[in-house]
Amino acid sequence: VPPTFLLVTHCNQKQQQMHSLNFHRTLFSLRFFLSSTLKPFSSSSSSSSSSWLSQPGNPLIHWPSFPPNQPKPAPNPNPVPKPDTPPPNPTFSTNDFSLISNLFTNPSISPGSQLHAQLNQTGIKPDSPLIHAVFQHFASSPKLLHSLFLWAENQPGFRPDSSLFDSAVNALAKMREFDSAWTLVLDRIDRDDVEDEKLVSVGTFAIMIRRYARAGMHKAAIRTFEFAKDKKSIVDSGSEMSLFGILVDSLCKEGSVREASEYFFRRKETDLGWVPSIRIYNILLNGWFRARKLKHAERLWEEMKKENVRPSVVTYGTLVEGYCRMRRVEKALEMIGEMTKEGIEPNAIVYNPIIDALAEDGRFKEALGMIERFHILKIGPTLSTYNSLVKGFCKAGDLEGASKILKKMISRGFLPIPTTYNYFFRYFSRCGKVDEGMNLYTKMIESGHNPDRLTYHLVLKMLCEEEKLELAVQVSKEMKHKGHDMDLATSTMLTHLLCKMHKLEEAFAEFESMIRRVDVVCSTFFQLAKYIW
Repeated sequence: VPPTFLLVTHCNQKQQQMHSLNFHRTLFSLRFFLSSTLKPFSSSSSSSSSSWLSQPGNPLIHWPSFPPNQPKPAPNPNPVPKPDTPPPNPTFSTNDFSLISNLFTNPSISPGSQLHAQLNQTGIKPDSPLIHAVFQHFASSPKLLHSLFLWAENQPGFRPDSSLFDSAVNALAKMREFDSAWTLVLDRIDRDDVEDEKLVSVGTFAIMIRRYARAGMHKAAIRTFEFAKDKKSIVDSGSEMSLFGILVDSLCKEGSVREASEYFFRRKETDLGWVPSIRIYNILLNGWFRARKLKHAERLWEEMKKENVRPSVVTYGTLVEGYCRMRRVEKALEMIGEMTKEGIEPNAIVYNPIIDALAEDGRFKEALGMIERFHILKIGPTLSTYNSLVKGFCKAGDLEGASKILKKMISRGFLPIPTTYNYFFRYFSRCGKVDEGMNLYTKMIESGHNPDRLTYHLVLKMLCEEEKLELAVQVSKEMKHKGHDMDLATSTMLTHLLCKMHKLEEAFAEFESMIRRVDVVCSTFFQLAKYIW
């Protein structure tokens, strides 16, 4: 029976157990099969030193001369440190760091008394820099970190600072270990030692509120604020207002704007002496617009007018951006006229959303006219302004217009950023314009500008869809050399292309890389096996 048949049959039986050892054995068995039987399909051309990328770019488009980028240190090919690797230039014992790392990565050691016993045997004398480093490297192991913190606290001479304490609370709350986080907080509040009580701060409660909001637990976030504001030794009147702003902002950002608004107005009704700041109103306005609840935003705006709440430039900026997001550009322009009457001078933050919305709708004449107004008001366009125009022209398929904007922004001293180039690459990928895309990519590299992760993804997507294998392989190597990992979709496209071109060794190497980075669905394996079987 062919080995591949056995593999496919086996994977069908184990589809629900992808993380098992048998699945990985299957992968390595398949690789062995490939290496022993399919070598004639392998090609050495992909490793050739001469490639399209190493040749001078064909000037299919006359790009403006890019200003040289500031020299940067060589990127680290492995930017994510290994668990047992301390950060560079440590101020603590690297040997102690390695000992703790080994304990954390040992699956037979459990948090609590077992970990404490092992730590005691090491003879380590903890200090804040060492514990901070461990927290930074093992952020996804909250129970182990909690145990480490409790152990360190009991060691002679160790004194945690508020930053380390907040890191412990954040690690627990991040993984939704809220009970353990509260135990830590309440224990410190209840202690008589004044120094211990100082470990709990407004920042501690802010962490809990943000984590509750992110977990969708808006009631718990509100209860945390209610609890904190009664602790007058920790939260005074000024910090209470700041913490309330954090509560409203966190709820709005996580989609609980209705709950934030209801609590806001309930507090206004029950506490007649409370005067909310304009910042709270601005956060709620932005929250309603982000939720695309135009009527609620306009109702709040009318309420502010009735109560004679004096708007700020941020208020009008929020209204303008919100209306632009809802494609109500004319209404946004009305807001600019209104703020001018109020004696509030518009700034670039106010104008940029309008230019972005006009360019998005293809109303380039009006958008360019708005730029001229910038110059009249002596505000001056920003990098964001030019990026909005480049995005609009590229979306409309007007490459010449986008190139003119790029030239203008460079002539006025604005250095293009990867986001600027990505608008071009998105257009080239959508239209399958490989030569133009690679021409820009080459010029970008030659000018010293480093592509970001999205740049590589867009270029690879374009090359894979157009079946430019040699270029795709080389760009993927450059991407990895720069310290960027491919996402699952891009890796899958490249794997399928390699299979289609019968480069099965390279395909399997890429597939194994996917296994190491993410949990891969069985369909990708079936696609790979289909080409072999």
